[in-house]
Amino acid sequence: MVNIVDPYSGATASPDFSLSAHSDRFAGQPVQKLAVDDDISASKVVRDSFSVKLKPKPKPVVKPVVTVAGESADTYAAPPAGTPDPGSAQAYAKSALAARGMGDDQFSCLVSLWNRESGWNVYASNPSGAYGIPQALPGSKMGPGWQTSATVQINWGLGYIAGRYGNPCGAWAHSQSTGWY
Repeated sequence: MVNIVDPYSGATASPDFSLSAHSDRFAGQPVQKLAVDDDISASKVVRDSFSVKLKPKPKPVVKPVVTVAGESADTYAAPPAGTPDPGSAQAYAKSALAARGMGDDQFSCLVSLWNRESGWNVYASNPSGAYGIPQALPGSKMGPGWQTSATVQINWGLGYIAGRYGNPCGAWAHSQSTGWY
């Protein structure tokens, strides 16, 4: 459960809200509900004087794999990672990559990258303050559980890699060419 607090007003919102406990909220008026089948067009959905307009779906952003000028992508190919131990951080990372549509090639790059960064140690830290498996700086930006949870660290790390490099092999190539990612 999550409580949301506005630090300026002192008001809080709670997920424990139930409509039956607050029936006076709508002054006795019934709550409006609208159910729409998947195949209905937006032009057919009208309620009173309001109509529903659908936003067009945004086109997916495809980030290029990072390469260094004049070198082939194979220059920074990672060695095959093999099969991780069940229940390990690497096993979780492999399943998280698969859920993102990435295969063994990306897993090999991720294993090589995080072997270099932290040795897959959730408690790894360096003098600059970077922390955890992905060496986030500061570690606290990974969110609740950042100090001990491999799952939290891996999820944050994969999001960071996707946003900055497109995929683990892009991050690995950058790390190979610069010494950091």
